[in-house]
Amino acid sequence: MSVVSRRGVCGREGQRMLVLTRKSNERVMIGDDVVITILEVRGDSSVRIGIEAPRDRRIQREEIVVDVAIANRHAASASPTAERELTRLLGGA
Repeated sequence: MSVVSRRGVCGREGQRMLVLTRKSNERVMIGDDVVITILEVRGDSSVRIGIEAPRDRRIQREEIVVDVAIANRHAASASPTAERELTRLLGGA
């Protein structure tokens, strides 16, 4: 396993990031119960990975989490006329 040391490389929220170089069929262990396996490195710069983890461990793609959070914020914010329209639909004044 190669460990590439890069000073100043940061992850989310200022956390340090460990940068590893892996080949197909090589693995990375996170703790005792999560294993990430490099399944395939494609020519278009994409990498297929497999993740083995306990069922109670949430594993999500970051872009999906971000998109859902944005959609939730949008759905929770009412338009300027929403109260008036809701009152009209409910038969109010």
